[in-house]
Amino acid sequence: MKKLAITSQPINLIIAERWSCRAYDINKPVSREQIISICEAGRWAPSCNGDEPWRFMVWDIYHNKKAHERAFNCLGEWNQKWVKNAPVLLAACADSKFRKDGKPNRWGQFDTGAASMNIYLQSVTLGLMAHPMGGFDKDKLRNEFNIPEQFEIMAMIAIGYQAEADVIEDEKQRASELKARERRPIGTMFFDSEWENGIF
Repeated sequence: MKKLAITSQPINLIIAERWSCRAYDINKPVSREQIISICEAGRWAPSCNGDEPWRFMVWDIYHNKKAHERAFNCLGEWNQKWVKNAPVLLAACADSKFRKDGKPNRWGQFDTGAASMNIYLQSVTLGLMAHPMGGFDKDKLRNEFNIPEQFEIMAMIAIGYQAEADVIEDEKQRASELKARERRPIGTMFFDSEWENGIF
């Protein structure tokens, strides 16, 4: 199912095609080559002082089912309902300190978001879908996989091939899958020269 963004101005097609689906095909593996390609895209994101503060954990059900299950069990119940069909999970983590001198890096989370966006867009380029999530137990995930306290766990991301919406058992989630995409008007978020002076 395509849900192309209805934009006020032309934008890159990959950006317009990207959306956070919940219907995944668990029977269609994501190849190791695709996973590495997705990681490579994230690697080339911009970062403050070239510090590359992001770290991503990757769990592939077809590569290590037990580890994938451990990561899956850190998700909230709402997300588990549909993520059970996603063969690949990621966790995006942001270093809170600069590698070169150990000083606080207040841009680490911003840069990790940039790397994550590269991952979403590369997924679309490869014919896959990627859905970021905030609904997970970060303390449980940290303890389960020994993620150092220095790294803020920003999000988990489901990746896989899209399936028909009827694989989603929860009615509310299925309805959300089928509804049209929406965004607030540009002028409510982008300001021209003065705060709240809408650019368009």
